[in-house]
Amino acid sequence: MLTRLKVFGFKNLVDVDVRFGPFTCIAGANGVGKSNLFDAIKFLSALADHPLLDAAMSVRDEGHSTGDIRGLFHRVCDRYDEEMSFEAEMIVPKQGFDDLGQSAKASKTFLLYKLALGYRGGDAASMMGGIEILREDLSYIKSGETDSHLLFENDPAWRKSAISGDRRSPFISTDTEGQNRVIRIHQDGGSSGRPQSLLAATLPRTALSVANAAECPTATLARREMQSWRLLQLEPSALRQPDPFTAPAKLMQDGSHLAATLHHLARTASRREHADPGRTGAAGEAGEEAAAQRVYAEVASRLSELIDDVREVTVDRDERRELLTVMVTGADGTRHPARALSDGTLRFLALAVLLQDPEARGVICLEEPENGIHPERIPAMLRLLQDIATDVHAPVGDDNPLRQIIVNTHSPEVVKQVPDESLVLAELREVSGRGQRFKGLSFASLQGTWRVAEGSRVVQRGKLLAYLNTGMLETEPGPRGERQRAKRVMDREDLQPYLPFGETA
Repeated sequence: MLTRLKVFGFKNLVDVDVRFGPFTCIAGANGVGKSNLFDAIKFLSALADHPLLDAAMSVRDEGHSTGDIRGLFHRVCDRYDEEMSFEAEMIVPKQGFDDLGQSAKASKTFLLYKLALGYRGGDAASMMGGIEILREDLSYIKSGETDSHLLFENDPAWRKSAISGDRRSPFISTDTEGQNRVIRIHQDGGSSGRPQSLLAATLPRTALSVANAAECPTATLARREMQSWRLLQLEPSALRQPDPFTAPAKLMQDGSHLAATLHHLARTASRREHADPGRTGAAGEAGEEAAAQRVYAEVASRLSELIDDVREVTVDRDERRELLTVMVTGADGTRHPARALSDGTLRFLALAVLLQDPEARGVICLEEPENGIHPERIPAMLRLLQDIATDVHAPVGDDNPLRQIIVNTHSPEVVKQVPDESLVLAELREVSGRGQRFKGLSFASLQGTWRVAEGSRVVQRGKLLAYLNTGMLETEPGPRGERQRAKRVMDREDLQPYLPFGETA
């Protein structure tokens, strides 16, 4: 879980400091660079898994040739910065596995990762430069300082289950030896051996990306956490496809394997609830089927909040062709395959399936979740997204995974409906540096929310008028009845005078 991110010198993120809760909505006009924040998160995730060059090439390039790594560095006119840096505060899983399947247990779960990268010019033959590690550190947030770092409201039971451990030395550090920068990987796997020293200038990848459970279990789990940060770009064409029986049972970034994932979740629930070896025969099979049907029923219940006439959601098994297909049954009994569903329905369905998956953890970024959704159904989409995120009022576990949602939008309807503590406004502001003035992306939050910490910017009322002076939405209760709802942006007393006359929520 990413609780805070500082970025300097990456694209138009000149001096950015953003705090995140379980659910964060970043709102801003088109073209201000909201997506660059997602690119920074994606870049850090790639750096935890791939060599420096491959990670840089995986980030989308805007207006530059495919091999132009300089496009990732901040630019003013034709002059590029020579350095970019990142600081990420995160809560990592307590346990996990490394690439060899070896078990890892974190000695501390609330961590701070710092990384500084520099541009290294290429030779005449390659015509392409590279990236060099200038500094890399992995340390921890002290137990006595947790309150000053973890600002969003949370219950003691959640905090105790998410944050634990003790540590008095860093996991990764950077030192200077003569003219050289040396990155040291410190052991915390029960061994008291000397740290491994690596020459920063020659490293093809980050030290974090090679951590293993035997020597560096905490760094291994930090790596696993960062690898789980992903940008969901749900493509209807991928969501509509049936899956072979052998398909991976994991929803991919583009929405592929929706059918296989839902089928797997239903069967896993059956095995989990009826693991008693003494339960056999017809009674056991009936119990397993009932458990599977409960998963399908949960997904159908969610989907019915978007479209009214949903009776059932299932996965059809075609034994002859060995294919799995998502089927939605309407109130009149007509069965519709995934290929017949609308784009918005498919995206909503994929998120409803994601909600049921305890293995879907980490940071999930989503651009413009309102796409394909009727304005009256946007509250249903926002409820679903907030429910996917970890519930900070209950302990972390399989039924409440450590999962986080970050969305961006330019939709007034979304802005008005999100909880006011979840809103972050993105805008371009004039910045001074290197004797020049230029535009950089800046973030601000609403006064009176936990996001307004020391030194953070507050949203000016005038900036919200464009979002408020449009038609207001009526919120309909879903099939589960009335829900206790957090105060939304449109519910704030200080904004009521600026809402359209006579409109209520």
